[in-house]
Formats: sequence, structure tokens, C-alpha cells
Amino acid sequence: MQDNHPSTEELIAKDVGARLPSGAMAKLIASLALLWSLFQLWIASPLPFMLRIGVFNNTEARSIHLAFALLLAFLVYPAFKRSPRDRVPLIDIALGLIAAASAGYLFIVYEQLAQRPGNLTTMDLITACIGIPLLLEATRRALGPALAVIALIFLGYSLAGPYMPGLLAHRGVSFTALANHQWITTEGVFGIALGVSTSFVFLFVLFGALLERAGAGHYFIQLAFSMLGHFRGGPAKAAVVASGMTGLISGSSIANVVTTGTFTIPMMKRTGFSAEKAGAVEVASSVNGQIMPPVMGAAAFLMVEYVGIPYVEVIKHAFLPALISYIALVYIVHLESLKLGLTALPRANVAKPWMQRLIGFAFGVALISGVSLAVYYGLGWLKPALGDAAIWVVGALLVAVYLGLLKIAASNPPLPAEDPDAPLEKLPQTRPVLLSGLHFLLPVVVLVWCLMIERLSPGLSAFWGSVILVIILLTQRPLLTWMRRDGTHAHGNFMDGVIDLREGLIAGARNMIGIGIATAAAGIIVGAVSQTGVGLVLADLVELLSMGNLMLMLLLTAFLSLILGMGLPTTANYIVVSSLLAPVIVALGAQSGLIVPLIAVHLFVFYFGIMADVTPPVGLASFAAAAVSKGDPIKTGVVAFYYSLRTAALPFLFIFNTDLLLIDVSFWHGMVIFVIATLAMLIFAAGTQGYFLVRSRWYENVLLLLIAFTLFRPGFWMDIVHDPYRDIPPTQLVQALEAVEEDSQLRLRIRGEDAVGDMREFSLLIAIPNGETGAEKLEKLGVMTYEEDGKVLIDSVTFGSPAAELGLQFDQEILAVRAPTDRWAKEWMWLPALLLFGLVVWMQRRRQRD
Repeated sequence: MQDNHPSTEELIAKDVGARLPSGAMAKLIASLALLWSLFQLWIASPLPFMLRIGVFNNTEARSIHLAFALLLAFLVYPAFKRSPRDRVPLIDIALGLIAAASAGYLFIVYEQLAQRPGNLTTMDLITACIGIPLLLEATRRALGPALAVIALIFLGYSLAGPYMPGLLAHRGVSFTALANHQWITTEGVFGIALGVSTSFVFLFVLFGALLERAGAGHYFIQLAFSMLGHFRGGPAKAAVVASGMTGLISGSSIANVVTTGTFTIPMMKRTGFSAEKAGAVEVASSVNGQIMPPVMGAAAFLMVEYVGIPYVEVIKHAFLPALISYIALVYIVHLESLKLGLTALPRANVAKPWMQRLIGFAFGVALISGVSLAVYYGLGWLKPALGDAAIWVVGALLVAVYLGLLKIAASNPPLPAEDPDAPLEKLPQTRPVLLSGLHFLLPVVVLVWCLMIERLSPGLSAFWGSVILVIILLTQRPLLTWMRRDGTHAHGNFMDGVIDLREGLIAGARNMIGIGIATAAAGIIVGAVSQTGVGLVLADLVELLSMGNLMLMLLLTAFLSLILGMGLPTTANYIVVSSLLAPVIVALGAQSGLIVPLIAVHLFVFYFGIMADVTPPVGLASFAAAAVSKGDPIKTGVVAFYYSLRTAALPFLFIFNTDLLLIDVSFWHGMVIFVIATLAMLIFAAGTQGYFLVRSRWYENVLLLLIAFTLFRPGFWMDIVHDPYRDIPPTQLVQALEAVEEDSQLRLRIRGEDAVGDMREFSLLIAIPNGETGAEKLEKLGVMTYEEDGKVLIDSVTFGSPAAELGLQFDQEILAVRAPTDRWAKEWMWLPALLLFGLVVWMQRRRQRD
């Protein structure tokens, strides 16, 4: 019987309007994509430095990276809807070659440019004038008009500064200066964003494509179904978990929806979910994959550059909110299943007693923990003992582990082929499914080990993970066929593995076309911000509209992030919203007395930028899911947005309660925060869904939301009961420093001129240094003050001192000094919240019994 279902590649191509030509052109596109992947693997590996050939600096690598992306974009994406999909017109080939030459110009004349910085030749100017429009056209084709239009607006704003109305006016930029800044230097198109795409993002996207080609995607889906399918709404819960696991290494919400949705959405529909709800569950879980470390839609690597903290710290801060959000989504699916009256699917085996399952789970956790500790301490002992030979011993151990896991896989039946239309009569058994693909986890473990333990760069970590995947792709088929003694299943031979590897490398490069183009186009916006100072204009605009109200300012910033993120892929989305709106929150928050760590600000705008993939009318992921579910895309987007309210609530919560980001908390405090925050998010989900143990009444929903708010932000109520700070006259700053303990902080209110000479007020926290006296502590802070007419002014600030890093400058006035007070811990407010929760449980249990 002929299979009429389109492939995942065809669905993605159809959704983004890409070509799938045949014949010689298809081979040319595949060859270029393969060459691009091999180039990226080469520059990420240690080989160029070991062999001392093919070493490229950052600018040269970015130039070649963008040249590949532009050439493939013009070959793969047609100009218009009516343009041919089965062939590439000559005009597109010509445009692709010209665009690639314009991007490769920086590589070709790099040494000349280094010798004449800032001095444009006629050829430089012509190249920029050709390159920028062709980049915008490639952006329009690959990503739709949104990002291209935004970039064009910023280019126009750069040139038209003197002619803009009052608030928006600036001194303007000459045409030559614009061309130089945006194309010839590394401030615009070839800036940090494209650098991150070149160094890190490509390798992680390639890692995901190779993992998918190896069969890990199907393995994750089957494992999720076997573990969760027997619960109410099991396929929907499995879709959440499978999409979460796919999203860990995926760089695109849309690709995530289509990859897992082709299997999970039909399953959900057959268990009782409507087309819109099935699509919405897939959208909510796939988009959430973009906020889940370690990749976060490539935004994690950009945050390293923009925030200036190590990659491991970004992962630590982003992990807890993402995990809580996923747990809450599983619970929302459970509530939907209860409302729809869905029944569970039968297990393929007889269910074990719960105590036996609990003991088995505990044994599994203990075994994994024991193995992890043995590996951690064993390698810690091996590396110093063996010296240079350690890498060969570790390699041999990895080979032994891989062969052992393959032997386990060969002892279990292979996974059934993907068939979304197969009847849902019984679920696969968890144990055989789990054991049949344990070797897929090996490259993920290597990747995480290199990132977290060895502290290698993200690019090098992804390279070593990809090397393991290459070995798996080439060897798993012949080895499984050889190890499976019964001869019942043929897994293929070595040449089949070579084909898998080739297709995986091609798929990785094709998946990167849009991201490479997006980071380059977003670089135009970043370049315009740095050249015109439009960030300060936007801050003034938000300040004017919010009228100084802190919550209104955050709501406006969230709304602007949603608007700016519409129609943009994850990576470009983050670049745009963070470059424009993150400084707004920092500046206006400090003026309003809200002092927020920079990572919290960046995660705030990132979360709302990601929400644009869900939000109608432009939610691209919702349209992709509707194409699979055959439901209404707008209704799918509305339901998905409703499911995603928990994701929209989290950024506000961690702005006001940075404990959720595990900032300056101990391990045990972090565990308590995780338990309480998870409980709070589940209660919030129940309150927004209108269903807890039974269908909730309106006042119970209000109580549930109040309880969730209190658990998330206990400090709000404690601040009302007892002010956390006491006011001290600025003239007594030295005495205040002497009285406050070293581990504490002082809060200062400062008035002074900003970078453009406007008078502003802002707040900052000063960590108290060690010292015997207040004067000694003030000296260690690096600041000297003097009094004049009853005012305390800053006399001087030592260069590079803690005070200078906080932004203190000569002639600023200290308006207020606030010292922390002794008060009860804010966590005491959890007690009345939990008592109130007990009341709601009691009321609903009474109705449940009736």
C-alpha cells in the first residue's frame, strides 16, 4: 500500500514555502549544504590548530558562514508564492552568487581592511550597497517580511535622524558611515549575533539533525508514550514530554511542532482532543522547548555574549523556570483530560503494585547516581594519573560503553515504525523501549559533560557530541545487525550508515539557513541601535507611556516584545527584543527603585519574544500545528496562548523574586524554591483552567490565583507588614556603612546626569566590603563624598572600583540611603497561603464526595 503521508522535510518545506527541486539542482543544493556542515565542523575542531592549516579568525569565519547561508537561501527559497517550486530560475542563481560574493568580500580582502580601518574604498561601498539589499531580500524569502521590514525601518531611521520629530530625532548618519558600520565592520551584520551563529549555533543545530537522523526523535516519542500513555490524556502528556526532549536541542519552534506533531497530534485527536486543542498542546510544548536549556533556541549562547556571564551560569538561571513551566503544562493537559472525561489507554503488560514500581524507580535513580559519581570521580583520578594518554583511555571506555549499550539494544525488539494512523489499542512496554535506544543518550551525556564538567566552549562541546553521533550513525546499523543473533531484524549495513550521515549533515545545514540569515539581519538592528542611540529614545517612550508606574512599564515592555517578536525565528527574536528592550527595563527599573540582575531582564524579554510564536494573529507555530491537525489556526493560537499563560506569568515573577532564577541561593534553599514554585505554578494552572479536584467556582479560582501569587512572591506581603529597609540620612553614610554587616547591602538613591546629559534618578545596591570602620569600607568601595548646602555629593570615584562598576560618577547627589532591617523571613507568608489552599481542597473534596 502506498504511503500518502508527506515527510517531515516536505511538511517543513511547505510550511516555510521552501523549494524541493529535483535533478542536478537538488544535488547542487545538497552538495553546498554538505560542504557548509563540513566547514563548520572543521573550524570547530582542534584540527586546524594541530595541522596549522585552514585556520580562520572570527571575521573570516563569519564571512564564509554568511556566504553559504545567502547562496542557499536564494537557491532554496522562491521569490513569490507563484514562483516555481520544482526548479531554480537563473535569476535566483545569479542573485545567490552575487550575495555570496558580497558576504565573502570580508574574507577575500580581510588583510587590506585590517590595514585601513574606517577608510572605505569605492569597492567597499559598492559591496555594502549590494550586500545589504540582497540580505534583506534573502530574509524576506526565508523568514517572511517581518524581520526584513523591521531592519529596513532601522536603516531608514539611521539616515533620517535629523528629520525625525522631537523625541525620535538624532544627529543622523551619513550614507558612507552607514555602509561601513553595517557591512564592513563587525558592528552590524557581521557582529556578535552572526558570530554566535557561526561559532556555536550551527554545531548545536547540526547535533540535533544528526540525533534525529540516528533515530533518537522516534525513540523519545515512543519512550514518552510508553511511560505516560496509560494516564488520562496520555498521548497529550507524551506529546509534552517528547516535544520537551526534542526542544532541548532544537533551534526552531516550527520545526519542533512539525517533527513531533506529525505523530502526536493524530494520536491526541483519536483519544478525544479536538483538532484545535491537540494542535495547541503541541504548540505550547514545542514553543516551551525554546526556553529549556541547554540550547534555548540558540539564545543561551547569545546571552553569554550580551549578559557577560559564563554559559553554565546562564543554564543554571534558566533551568528552574523552564522545568516548572513544563511540569505545569503536563498538569494543564491532565485537567483538560478530566474536563473532557477521557479514559486511560490500556498497558501492554499487567501493572505492577505501586510499591514495587516505587522500589524499581528508587533503584534506577540510585544506580544512575552511583554510575554518575563513579564516572565523575573515576575520570577525576584518571586524568592526572595518565596525563596525555588519558584522552585515549577515555575514548576506549566510551567505545566499550557504546558497544555494551548496543548489545543491550540488540537484546530487545526494535521500535515499531512511525505510523500516526495506526490504531491506539495498547501501549508499548517501557522497559524494552527504554533499553532499545540507550545508546542515543551517549552523545547527549558527552555534550553535557563537556559543557558542565570540563567547561569547554559550547562550540567545542557540540563538536565532540557530534563526533560521537557520527560514529553512531556509521556503525549502529551493521553492529546491531551483527549483534542480533536471532536474525529476525535487519538494521542495514555500513553504506546505509554513510547515507544517514550524509543526510544528517545536509539536514543540519538546511535547518541553519534561516537562523544564519536571521542573525545577520538582526545584526542590522543591533548596529542601528549602537550607531543612533535609539535605545535611549525607546526608554523615554516607555517611560512617557507608563507615567513612571513600574508594573505598567513591565507590561508595556512585554507587549512590545510580543509585537517585535511576531513572525521572527527564536534567534532573531531574542537579538531584536534584547537589544531594544532589555536596556529599557534596566534603566527605568533603576529609576523606579527596582534593581534587577541583567540575566533576569534578558530572560524577561526572551520569554515574551518567544510567546509571539503562539500569539494570534501571527503565531507561526500555531499555523504549523493547524496544518497537521487540520484545525483552525486562529483558534489553535488562542487555545495555545491560554495554555501558555503560565509562561507569561513566570517572567513577572522572577523579575520581582530572583530566587526563582537561583541567584545567590544555596543548594537546599534552591530545592525548597523548586518545590514551592512548582506547587505555586500547578495552583496557578488550576486557577486559570477553572478546574482543580472538580470544576471550580469563581471565588475558588480567585483564591487559587491569590495562593499562587503568595507562594511565588511572599516578599510582597511581608514588605507591607514590615518595610525591609530603614531610611538613613545621606550625611550619615559612613556611620551606616560601619553599622551594616559585611554580607549585607546598602540601597542608594542617586541623582545625576546620564550619558546624554539629562538629569535622572536611579537606585542601586552596594555590597558592603570588609573593613574595620565605615571610612575604610567607603574607601574600598572606591568613592569619596563631600557635603554642600546640606547635600551629599560624590567627589571622586576610583577607576575600576566597585563604585565605578555600579555607575557612580563625579558630582552625582546621594538622595537617600536605606539600610536593611531585621525582620522575619519572607517565607513565613507561605504558611497562611498553604492554610488557604487546604480550605480550597476541603471545599472541593466535599463537592467531589457529593
